[in-house]
Amino acid sequence: MELSESVQRGLQALADPSAFDQSSYRALVDASFRSLRSSQADPGVLDQPELKQIDQILLKQSHTAATTFILEAVKQNADKSTMSSCLEELSFSADKVELFNSTHQKHRKELERLLASIGRCPPQINDASWRLQYHVKNGQVDKVNEPFYLLSLNTENKGSSEDINFTCTVEQLQDLVGKLKDAAKSVEKASQM
Repeated sequence: MELSESVQRGLQALADPSAFDQSSYRALVDASFRSLRSSQADPGVLDQPELKQIDQILLKQSHTAATTFILEAVKQNADKSTMSSCLEELSFSADKVELFNSTHQKHRKELERLLASIGRCPPQINDASWRLQYHVKNGQVDKVNEPFYLLSLNTENKGSSEDINFTCTVEQLQDLVGKLKDAAKSVEKASQM
């Protein structure tokens, strides 16, 4: 599995016995799986007694890395040996690898169903409207004199309609239009093959 540098650093910190002893490691792995299985974000998912003594920034980095690794493993349908070799390359001890794999196997089916429920069909854009606005002053009563655009995209997904509203500067709008043109060219090339 290919992981970003930040995910690798977070997992290496999780593997470090001086940062996470066995009980805090177990608590963080359980919290990572629990946060992924939960339908609603639980702000207290990391508020456990085993995790209180750990630096909060390190804790959050390791939690993010662990959840990213879990999702990537489920997405790629990684088997136990693939996950084990990846974790061992990141300096995980054998008992930490075994605990991670056993927890992963216990929750794998539920996470697969969760990822499958997200779907592969992005909403279809039916209509777009825009309006030019102008910032005259900011919150500190300084003159700004900048134009910006209010955009509204009317989308449809599985029969339900939804409006997506956002603002952007002239440069951001030009970037968006350029990316849309590139996407249209790619679709046109793909349809000609």
